[in-house]
Order: sequence, then C-alpha cells, then structure tokens
Amino acid sequence: MASHKKKMTVTQLTLIVAVNMMGSGVIMLPANMAQVGAISLLSWAITAVGSMAIAYGFAQAGVFDREAGGMPAYAKEAHGRSGSFMVSYLYYISLAIANVAIAISAVSYLSPFFPWLNSTPFATMIGALGLIWLTTVANFGGPNITGKISAVTIWGVIIPVAGLSLIGWFWFSADRFAAAWNPQGLSLIEGLGSSITLTLWAFLGMESAAQNAGAVENPRKNVPLACMLGTVGAAVIYILSTTVIMGIVPNAELANSTAPFGLVYTQMFNSTIGSIIMACAALSCTGSLLGWQFTIAQSGKLAADAGMFPGFLGKVNSMDAPIIGMILIGIVQSVFAFSTASSSLTEQFSVLVDLSVVTNVIPYIMALSGLMVMMRKEKVTSKVFLRNSIIVAVAVVYSIYAIYASGAGAVVNAILIMMFGYLIYGFMAPRFETKAATQKADVKKTGEAT
Repeated sequence: MASHKKKMTVTQLTLIVAVNMMGSGVIMLPANMAQVGAISLLSWAITAVGSMAIAYGFAQAGVFDREAGGMPAYAKEAHGRSGSFMVSYLYYISLAIANVAIAISAVSYLSPFFPWLNSTPFATMIGALGLIWLTTVANFGGPNITGKISAVTIWGVIIPVAGLSLIGWFWFSADRFAAAWNPQGLSLIEGLGSSITLTLWAFLGMESAAQNAGAVENPRKNVPLACMLGTVGAAVIYILSTTVIMGIVPNAELANSTAPFGLVYTQMFNSTIGSIIMACAALSCTGSLLGWQFTIAQSGKLAADAGMFPGFLGKVNSMDAPIIGMILIGIVQSVFAFSTASSSLTEQFSVLVDLSVVTNVIPYIMALSGLMVMMRKEKVTSKVFLRNSIIVAVAVVYSIYAIYASGAGAVVNAILIMMFGYLIYGFMAPRFETKAATQKADVKKTGEAT
C-alpha cells in the first residue's frame, strides 16, 4: 500500500503532460514564429492534425500494452530488442538535448530580473546549468512530489497564455495582424511548412504519459486518458494564444523579443504586469524542466528494468526516485550545454530544437508501428484495426515530414547519433543472447522436471 500511495494519479499525470508540452515551448513560440510572419500560423493546421494522430496512437498503444513499458515496449512488438533499445537510446538523448534548450528559455525570461545572466554566453551557460541541477535535485523526492510541484508550476503557463487566449481579443487589431501576415513573401506551401519544427517542438511531451506508465496508478486506463487530455488542452491554448498575440504586438517588435508574453502584457496593461507575467513564464519553464527531468530518468529506469540500459539506472531510493540515473543525465546535459555554447542564443536554441525534434520523432515512428502487432495479438475487430491503422499512418507520414522540415543539418547529426547507438547495442547484444539462452535452458529444465 505504501508504494501505491507514491504513484501519480491521472490528474497529476495529465498535468505532467501539459507542463512538459506548454512549460517552455509556447512561451518563446510567438517570437520565433514572428520571424517568419503570421503566415507561420498555418503550420498549426498540419501540426495539430499530426500531433493528435500521434497522441491517439500512443493512447491506443497504452490500452493494448501489457508491460507498461512505454515507447520501447511498443517498438519491441514490431522491431524486436534492437528497435526497443534504439527507441530508449534516442529518446534518452533527445530529452537531454531538449532540457538544455528549455533551460536556455528559462534563463531568457529570468534575465530581465538578473541582467548578468544575459551579459555573456558563459554567464547564460552557468545560469542554464544551475537550473538543470536545481530541477535534478528537486526530483529526488520521487514521482508523487514531482506531480505535486508540477500542479503548482502549471499556473505559470495557464495564467499568461490561457489568459491571453481569453482576454487578448479586446486588444486584437485585424489591421496589425494583416500587416504581419507575410512579410517575407512566402508561398502558401512555404507558409504551411515554415514553422513545422517549432510547432512540433511545442507539442513534444505528448508521449510523457506513456513514458511514465510505470509510475502511475492503473496505467492501462490512465495513460491513454492523460495523453489525449494533455494534448487537446495544449492544442487549443497554443493556437489561440499565438494568433491573438500577433494582432496585438507589431511583428518586427515581436520577432526581436526575448520575452514575448511579458511584452504583450506590458502593451495591454503596464510594465509591472509585464514583469509579473515574465516571472510566471520563468516559473513555468522551471516546472517544465522539472517534469522533463523526471520523465527522462523514468525512461532510463524503464530501459534498465527491461535490460536495455545498465542496471544501476533502474535503482531507486525510498521515494521511488532513480537518483543515479538523474545524476547521470544531469552530467550529460551539462556536456551538451558546454558543447553548444554560442555567442548567439537564438542560433544555439534553434540548433538544439531541430536536433531534439528529429531524435524525438524517430522513436515516435518506431513505437507507433508496433501498434499493428499489438492489435493482432489482442484480436481486435477489423473495424478497430482499420481505424487505428489509418490514424497511425497519418501520424507516421506527418512525423516523416517533420524530420524533413527540420533541415539537413539536424538530420545528419541525428543519423550520427543513431550510428553510435548501434555501436553501443553491438556491445550489449551478446548479453541479450546469453540471457535468452539461460531462459530457454530454464524452461527446458522445468519441462523435464514435470
């Protein structure tokens, strides 16, 4: 009973999904999209459909999965142990990359309060490292503590973003929005694909429910529910908030802003309100980083429990927190922070986002393709099989397009990361063969005894 009480409820897991998606992606999104123009909002049309298809696929996989093993377990159904390992490995790396980008976003919102954070690239890096290790240590309290903290930090997003979605229309100017529509003269096709990477970055986190399956009560019921609820809620808020802000703040001013939501509230009310909003946004970034730190540690634990990662990553303390794994990923993130340090924070953030998207989406494709095998094992009706297969096909085609839209540099770097993963798997594969042979011998011996 004691361990059961430490598990997250469906509400806490939904909040983890929402925080992971909204905590950092949306607060810088308007400024990044304004660099293209309001035509970049067309990317939401593709991303919203694709992301909902991905979320639905994960929700269905959560229903049929008997291991509560998340994406690696789904991929194993279709691609075997090597596929399961590659999903665990790439997802692990992608979260490490994403966490550095999130920490940089948090520092950008904190810099108006602490100007030294933005004085030099080194100072920014120190600030990002401080947040990475602060949220790492905060997760030592286990999944229940993380869920409770996330329930508080989510308001750092809900207050400024959802509030703007509701009341911002009173300041909305159709003429200002029209002037910001297409400053670069893009075609309709270019406009549709202009911000695919950014909008998908905002949706990354929809799989958090599946990855935290082992830490939630009644995962077969609650994982799909949390996955869909978190994604739908985020989609509505994203589209409304990014649309209304482009009709309030002049496009050139918005594109150069490092704190777009603080800027819009300053224009709507005054600088004091703007500063409060910036503080809320910084809180949300920290909460997002906290949720991602927990998710990546839990992913490492799931992989270790399945024999894919070293066993020490699966060891937990009395609060059910994999501390060793958390410390290790903190070190990995610190390495990424040092290796990507740049005089241009925008360029550094863009490189991290593109690479994170590619290394995140490849596991999506591998995991979703496992749903076909799972449905066959469950002997679902032909109607259910056809419906789910069509939706998964949409999700995978969108994912492939997102990889293409991320750019050649991100794709090449992701392939290099994958090749190192295959090298690592080559060293681990003999252990899997030995384990399988031992299990086969045990079965044979048991049969002879009976």
